[in-house]
Amino acid sequence: MPIRGLVTILLLVLSNIFMTLAWYGHLKFKELKWFENLGLIAIIFISWGLALFEYFFQVPANRIGFKENGGPFTLLQLKIIQEVITLLVFVVFSMIFFKTQTFKLTHFIGMIFLILAVYFIFKKN
Repeated sequence: MPIRGLVTILLLVLSNIFMTLAWYGHLKFKELKWFENLGLIAIIFISWGLALFEYFFQVPANRIGFKENGGPFTLLQLKIIQEVITLLVFVVFSMIFFKTQTFKLTHFIGMIFLILAVYFIFKKN
């Protein structure tokens, strides 16, 4: 894989870490002493601040990776890669921070179908 492809994937992983923290991390804030009394508006602003970092990685990833900008990926391929990375980051995140959530066989089967989607999207016709 060309270096632009690897850089794109690395940036997408970093982007998705921040996205997952922004979208779901706040659900654990109540366990932290300094966040326990914050209202919804404060939580929204904190999550928005985290999401800003998502964009610092997401936008360059798409610009570097997009075929029309000299990258190796089509727009559809970029989106599929991003979705699979999102799912993988979310699974790891939920297993680390939300230990009460379980990863079931049906979840695994769903992930297999997403990986198959990647295969078919990248398959040369």
